[in-house]
Amino acid sequence: MELAHSLLLNEEACNQLGEVQKAEFIFEWLRYLEKLLLATSRNDVKEKQKTLVEQLLSLLNNSPGPPTRKLLAKNLAILYSIGDTFSVYEAIDKCNDLIRSKDDSPSYLPTKLAAVVCLGSLYKKLGRILGNTFTDTVGNILKAVKSAESQGRYEIMLSLQNILNGLGAAAAPCHRDVYKAARSCLTDRSMAVRCAAAKCLLELQNEAIFMWSTDLDSVATLCFKSFEGSNYDVRISVSKLLGTILAKAITSKHPGTAASRQSIRRVSLEEVLELLGTGFLRGSSGFLRASGDMLKGTSSVSRDVRVGVTQAYVVFVSTLGGAWLEKNFAAFLSHILSLVSQSHPKATQIQIDAVCCRRCVSFILRTTIGGLLGEKAQLAVVKDICQAIWKLKKVMDAVMSDGNLETRVGSTDVAASQHMLVCALQELGNLIHNLGTTAAPLLQDSSTGLLDSILSVTLHPSISVRLAAAWCLHCIAVALPSYLTPLLDRCLERLTGHKSSPEAVTGFSFAVAALLGAVKHCPLGIPHGKGKIIMTLAEDLLCSAAQNSRLSAQRTQAGWLLIAALMTLGPAVVSHHLARVLLLWKCVFPASPKDLETEKSRGDSFTWQVTLEGRAGALCAIKSFVSHCGDLLTEEVIQRLLPPLPCAVDLLTQLSSILKMYGSPLKTPSVVYRQRLYELLILLPPETYEGNLCAILKELAADLTAPDIQVSASTFLLPPLCHQDDLLILSPLLQETDHRFIEEQLLLGNGVACGSLEYDPYLIYEKDVEGDSVPKPLPPALSVISSAAKLFGVVCAHVGETQRLPILEQLLDSIKHTKGARQQVVQLHVVSSVSSFLKYVALSKGCLGPEEMKRFALTLVMGALESTNPLLRCAAAEAWARLAQVLDDGAFTAGLAQVSFDKLKSARDVVTRTGHSLALGSLHRYLGGISSSQHLNSCIGILYTLAQDSTSPDVQTWALHSLSLIIDSAGPLYYVHVETTLSLIIMLLLNVPPTHAEVHQSLGRCLNALITTLGPELQGNSTSISTLRASCLLGCAVMQDNPDCLVQAQAISCLQQLHMFAPRHVNLSSLVSCLCVNLYSPYLLLRRAVLACLRQLVQREAAEVSEHAVMLAKDSREELTPDANIREVGLEGALLILLDKETDERLCHDIKETLNYMLTSMAVEKLSLWLKLCKDVLAASADCTAITCVDTMQEEEGDKGDDASVLTTRHDEKSHPFTNPRWATRVFAAECVCRIINQCESASSAHFDIALAQEMKKKDSRNDFLVLHLADLIRMAFMAATDHSDQLRLSGLEMLLVVIRRFATVPEPEFPGHVILEQYQANVGAALRPAFTSETPPDVTAKACQVCSAWIASGVVSDLNDLRRVHQLLVSSLTKIQAGKEALSHLYNESASTMEILAVLKAWAEVYIIAVQRHKNHRQPLKTTSCLEDSVRNGSCSSDGLLDLVYADLGTLSRLWLAALQDFALLTLPSEFASQLPAEGISVEFLCSLRSDATMESITACLHALQALLDVPWPRSKIGSDQDLGIELLNVLHRVILTRESPSIQLASLEVVRQIICAAQEHVKEKRRSAEGSISILPTVLYLTIGVLRETAVKLPGGQLSSTVAASLQALKGILSSPMARAEKSHTAWTDLLRSALTTVLDCWDPVDETHQELDEVSLLTAITVFILSTSPEVTTIPCLQKRCIDKFKATLEIKDPMVQIKTYQLLHSIFQYPNPAVSYPYIYSLASCIMEKLQEIDKRKPENTSELQIFQEGIKVLETVVTVAEEHHRSQLVACLLPILISFLLDENALGSATSIMRNLHDFALQNLMQIGPQYSSVFKSLVASSPALKARLEAAIKGNQESVKVKIPTSKYTKSPGKNSSIQLKTSFL
Repeated sequence: MELAHSLLLNEEACNQLGEVQKAEFIFEWLRYLEKLLLATSRNDVKEKQKTLVEQLLSLLNNSPGPPTRKLLAKNLAILYSIGDTFSVYEAIDKCNDLIRSKDDSPSYLPTKLAAVVCLGSLYKKLGRILGNTFTDTVGNILKAVKSAESQGRYEIMLSLQNILNGLGAAAAPCHRDVYKAARSCLTDRSMAVRCAAAKCLLELQNEAIFMWSTDLDSVATLCFKSFEGSNYDVRISVSKLLGTILAKAITSKHPGTAASRQSIRRVSLEEVLELLGTGFLRGSSGFLRASGDMLKGTSSVSRDVRVGVTQAYVVFVSTLGGAWLEKNFAAFLSHILSLVSQSHPKATQIQIDAVCCRRCVSFILRTTIGGLLGEKAQLAVVKDICQAIWKLKKVMDAVMSDGNLETRVGSTDVAASQHMLVCALQELGNLIHNLGTTAAPLLQDSSTGLLDSILSVTLHPSISVRLAAAWCLHCIAVALPSYLTPLLDRCLERLTGHKSSPEAVTGFSFAVAALLGAVKHCPLGIPHGKGKIIMTLAEDLLCSAAQNSRLSAQRTQAGWLLIAALMTLGPAVVSHHLARVLLLWKCVFPASPKDLETEKSRGDSFTWQVTLEGRAGALCAIKSFVSHCGDLLTEEVIQRLLPPLPCAVDLLTQLSSILKMYGSPLKTPSVVYRQRLYELLILLPPETYEGNLCAILKELAADLTAPDIQVSASTFLLPPLCHQDDLLILSPLLQETDHRFIEEQLLLGNGVACGSLEYDPYLIYEKDVEGDSVPKPLPPALSVISSAAKLFGVVCAHVGETQRLPILEQLLDSIKHTKGARQQVVQLHVVSSVSSFLKYVALSKGCLGPEEMKRFALTLVMGALESTNPLLRCAAAEAWARLAQVLDDGAFTAGLAQVSFDKLKSARDVVTRTGHSLALGSLHRYLGGISSSQHLNSCIGILYTLAQDSTSPDVQTWALHSLSLIIDSAGPLYYVHVETTLSLIIMLLLNVPPTHAEVHQSLGRCLNALITTLGPELQGNSTSISTLRASCLLGCAVMQDNPDCLVQAQAISCLQQLHMFAPRHVNLSSLVSCLCVNLYSPYLLLRRAVLACLRQLVQREAAEVSEHAVMLAKDSREELTPDANIREVGLEGALLILLDKETDERLCHDIKETLNYMLTSMAVEKLSLWLKLCKDVLAASADCTAITCVDTMQEEEGDKGDDASVLTTRHDEKSHPFTNPRWATRVFAAECVCRIINQCESASSAHFDIALAQEMKKKDSRNDFLVLHLADLIRMAFMAATDHSDQLRLSGLEMLLVVIRRFATVPEPEFPGHVILEQYQANVGAALRPAFTSETPPDVTAKACQVCSAWIASGVVSDLNDLRRVHQLLVSSLTKIQAGKEALSHLYNESASTMEILAVLKAWAEVYIIAVQRHKNHRQPLKTTSCLEDSVRNGSCSSDGLLDLVYADLGTLSRLWLAALQDFALLTLPSEFASQLPAEGISVEFLCSLRSDATMESITACLHALQALLDVPWPRSKIGSDQDLGIELLNVLHRVILTRESPSIQLASLEVVRQIICAAQEHVKEKRRSAEGSISILPTVLYLTIGVLRETAVKLPGGQLSSTVAASLQALKGILSSPMARAEKSHTAWTDLLRSALTTVLDCWDPVDETHQELDEVSLLTAITVFILSTSPEVTTIPCLQKRCIDKFKATLEIKDPMVQIKTYQLLHSIFQYPNPAVSYPYIYSLASCIMEKLQEIDKRKPENTSELQIFQEGIKVLETVVTVAEEHHRSQLVACLLPILISFLLDENALGSATSIMRNLHDFALQNLMQIGPQYSSVFKSLVASSPALKARLEAAIKGNQESVKVKIPTSKYTKSPGKNSSIQLKTSFL
């Protein structure tokens, strides 16, 4: 490929290649040429232009493929735009000649298409430079379109688009001709041609005024026709065209003269909306030109037209923008709702059409209001919708005033309003749900009457409206949890008071159920007692159902609905009512089959309707119980659940006969009953109904083959049974898109209704699986089939193997005995159920059964594999593989594969070839390991052939998809096929027409699988790997240029894989460019691919990605989406903007993750950018006001008492890049600020030191530090903490808390003695005050209490008056909780009130702890036992204002603290231990029951509370006097130390241990009974101290002791030195215990297991030394212990680690000096000789570094100590041993000059010691020197050398005194 990288094509190299390689070579050259031309100077280009043009034009005749011709045309246009344009006309003429050619052969077609593309590219780039040639060119192209096939028409339309784009208004003479040609193409049979025509017309309308004036009606009608039979891409393209033209029609100013302006009809908004409404309601009938039957509403509109027009509405409004919508919303809403009014009866006459139309209307409202309007505008929209609801309610009231019920229900006015109300209520609910608590002012506004309007329509005669109103209340409750309980109370009250009204019973029961469903979304819950009220009401409704036949059905449904909804509250609530529920469940079914027969004989149609409704409701309630209360499903409960089940199944078997007896009124109730029973049985373990399995299986078979089912429901039945990856090859409708909400109705087909809540009201309390939108259950007739198919799989797997065969045979016969469409439906149901069975058996490792089962299953699946329904083929392929997986027989699997081989070789029809090719892939997916290489070769060979079948894109798509599955499953086995497969993929990518996007998508999946197979090998540099890598990159480039967005998504995914495996070889700049361009793509899957790739990139190269994005934005050549705005706000800002607009949860998660990675990597370096982004998001409020902090100096001069004085509002003249961000985006921005602070904390200390920051800023202005932005941080925290959104308030308070904790100690350099936060105290107070109002939720108040305590405890504020501002907030909270339950809110669960109370008490406790500590530090620098309370009482703390403030409420607080802790103790310990609880609880209770998720902050707070408590004398005396309590405390602390590794927690625990010991000591002194008490606690104290030592004694660098070890040793020394050890009464016990402790220390050398970390010998030797030196001799001198201690020292001396040896010598030095010979002499006897031997090795092993030198020095010190402590008659012998060693260290004159500094220091050290020892032991010294000439000579040489060094004044070591002094001593002393 390197040969392709030149300005001119290397024709010689190119001609030597094969066809595929040649095409690849040319494409690579063209890719390179595009970049090179832009980078080459104009003169160089002109020099080679002629040759280059010839080469490019010659390629036209080489049949270039679609990507090649597109790139060829682009290069040609760039070449002429840079170079000379003289020959461009020749190029145009040549292209025109090629197009005029009469050659219609397929081989010549690529040349013609290339010429067409070249013309479009040339005119687009050069535009008007080409003069009048366009007339001939356009005429030529338009002439060609008449005879062109679909590819030709596609390329011609796109070429005309480019020509129009380049020429602009100059192309006016051709506009009509182009318009005429594009009109016909807009209704072309090829969907790709329609899309291209729409793009052409979209370009044309920019200049062709007639399109949005005189011809507007015909353009609209044309678009409506184009929607007929369209696919998703066509609807997107045409709706964009129609919406844009209609928007332009009402906004554009018509140019020209007055006369011409008069001739052009102006179009009003009403006309445009009516035109769109015409398309929505009547299809392509035209504007006001419909025939009579169409005007009467008797003609149907296909769903694809209606969906297309729906999308056009959205484009129309989106084009006009949010400001326009806000201004014209009332008219727009009126029109949209009118689409489902009675004035157009055809749209809503049939239930199916009504549901679909409602969904379209909801989509229009949701997309426009939710996507275009900010929160302020949305609040105004809520009011408009409320007004619309009130108007519709007046209509209903007028009708309801009529006393005749039949008249009321059948009224056309009621029917007219119901669908409008449903749409309005659903949008109202969605709006408020998204607004969250920012919508609170609306609900408080009585003029709007929002809640009243919703509650009023809860009584609407239509069940759809009642359900919509209930769901709207659900949304309000989720958005504003404070309204949940009041709404529940109002609905319960009305339900109780209107039990005689059918509408009220159903309407308000729906509302209560919906509100109960909202509880799980509200963490603060509802009061516990509501459960009892609801259960009682439900029982009352069920018991009174039989009293009034007019209300029986409604009360029965309402009762069971309430119980089912109650189950969602979970075990905590349901457990209290379970017995009553189980009793109702038992009573609803007959006790025996005989009773059921009696029921059948005496009932009537109405009775059976009510009975089935009740029993279906009961089944649903139990299903809800099993789903939401799994913890209550004990064995006992299950046994109570089971008895009614057999009767329920018996009724199931009797339903068909009951239906025959009582007719069609029971049809729907019986279907619902079946569905409810099936759903419950699916949830229950099959063992619970094993006695009824056969009966259930027969009923399921009957349901699946029922003769009255005519609707094929494959699109909802089969996808769960297909593999998710296989769905990609089917309709794009199965893929996720932004339009899925409306596109779904096309997926289901015209005969199947969309889902809607009225089909299953019981789902109103469940969360929708697709997010937060209203649940959309399908009609019962369809849902029951889905449940039956799923249950069939479970039941069939659990019946006896012999019983499966007849059922399967029955199912097969049912397929054979039906014909036509009915047969397809039955086949679908049977295949679904058998697939479900095979899937269940495969996953549970079960068995298929008899041999006949295999044959029947094979026959069934084989038939489905050749079905005309592609979804059924897909499910059959999955079942085919599952069958092989279940049988797990290699021969059978090979046989299946052979069947597919044979079919693929012989069959020529598309259906068989697609089905069996996918079957091969599925087999490999589940059983890839079975394949031999020959088998794999066969599969690949067949799929290669099918992939090249250009006559059938479907076959290519399925074959390539299957090939991708084989590549994935084969893994390394596929490596030998990589090269050929990659060659095939590239060849197809370069030749398959772009109109076959599905083929390109499959090619992308194959390429992705190949890249995964190659993996990290792609990093290699071998020729073969380089070639493969280049081909992969080329394939990605081809797909990136594909017009289909899903193919582009595949390209990005492939590049993401390549970047992961071979990052150096992926051009990051071009990849980031691609990602930025598609960041705001209208295609959801493309946006997902972009964010998934970005997320991966920024984990490695965040800074580079960000820089590339900004550079791209500055490059004018790139076309970025205007919304991106990367140039101003960077990629980070663009992602924040996208996050604000995005609604897809998965995408939002990826965006947040990406931003978090970028923040972690770059926030410190780009601090200003990140803070500005967050500030802009938080400051961009709906009313464009910003909050400004007033100068604190001014505030000090004014009234300090008013927090509001610190705030003003100013209009921000500058436009924010973020326009009205949603509250969720602002919450994320606030969280980002907290993360930024944390990131700075781990960076430079200057971020929290203003003096250092300012100094470094002066040195380099580019430096940026967080402390310099403190004002912004405070401002952002204030804005967030005072917002309407509760979630944002919580985030703001958390931000404020983080700021306080991080900056509390930062001094203010300009005002010594003050801190920098002091100037913001008014702002803090103002931010906190709103959190303490009565309407504030408890969680916000709790967080505010935490901030208050942190602020007071921080010490920022020293002035008592200033402190009172925040203190007063805590006082108000304390007053509130003192008042008891009456003052607390009844809006939430009791746990919420408890949380608030505990938060207040914790805040006060933290303040009290700080107050006590300050008092202690200020008044009592040393710990004393004087009483704090007395000192406060006596006024000694008058200067300590904080303690004075707390002391005023201390009596109340102490009572509340003890009460709370006592409650906590009772709750946390099991009930059986209740009798053992202490009378008062303490902080220890928390530490006793530590959970794994207990926060460090909570543990530390408890430990500090204990410290504060033990600082007070009275509690300390209690602890000291109660031995059991002290021991228990120490046990708890021991457990804390063992389970928490944090040093701070361990040190805090040890501090408490110290305080406990001090308390015990004080008690001993007071009571003078020290001995007995000490013995009881000593074991625990020793165990705790030695345990800490053992756990923390690990080696540290440099041989240092950790702070924990040092503290442990210090504590140990204190214990061992205790006078109690020597007291007469306790001496013996202490001695025994201390010996045990020493044994424990010695045992530390012996690890418990091999994985134990290596202990630090120095720490343990130190501990032994402490024992030896600090205890009485009898503890350590017993032989067994003494020997073990000596052995440890011996072993340690042998360790090579220098630091260990040094420390050992130092410890021995201490022991040898011990005054008691009984202790020291054994160590001297055992270890002195060993030390001597080591020192005598000095001649053999010279010290090489300072450590080794220190070893010798410490050893000499030890020997000198031995000499000192030795008895007199032994000293001369020891000196005689010591002196040779010292003399051996000396150097002569020559050696001294060349010696290293280490040896010189050793020499000086020895000489110094000799000078000290010599005079002391002169006789020994002289005799030794005299007896050894060698020693004498060495000593003399050393003395001489030393004198010489003194003369030249060379200092020799740190041991050398002044030269003169040393010299005189050396000369006067005679050593001889």
